[in-house]
Amino acid sequence: MNIRYPAIIEHQDDGGFTVSFPDLYEAITEGDSMEEALFNAADVLTLTLESRIDDGMDIPMPSIIDRAYCVAPSSKVQAALLVRFCRGERSLSDLARSLETSWPSASRIEDPHHWPSLKQLDRAASAFGKRLVLSFE
Repeated sequence: MNIRYPAIIEHQDDGGFTVSFPDLYEAITEGDSMEEALFNAADVLTLTLESRIDDGMDIPMPSIIDRAYCVAPSSKVQAALLVRFCRGERSLSDLARSLETSWPSASRIEDPHHWPSLKQLDRAASAFGKRLVLSFE
C-alpha cells in the first residue's frame, strides 16, 4: 500500500500555481513555481492528515484520479496511516495483544508525532499478515 494523495495543480493567470486535494477539502496551498507548489503540497498534506488524526476525524483512502500529481505526506504520517488502514476494524487492544505490548505502546504506532521503530512497524505488519517494505524515492 502506498500513501499518496492526488493533487490538482492549476496555473493561475497572475502567475504561480494553486494546489488542492480532492480527498481532503481543507488542504489547499500555492507556490510561485511548480517546484514550490509541490513542496508546499507535501507540507499541507502532512499537516492536514496530522490534524485529522489528532482530532479523530475520518481519513479517506487516497483516490485514483487521472492526470493528477500524487503527493506523499511525511514518513511519520505515512507510517501512522499504513497501520491505521491495515488495522481496519480491529481495535487497538487487539493489535496490542498481537504485538504482546500495552495499549499505549500500540497506540503510539498510529501517532504521527511519534517515530515508531522499524522493528515495531515490522511486527505490526506481521500482525496484519503483511510484510514491511521500504524504499527510497
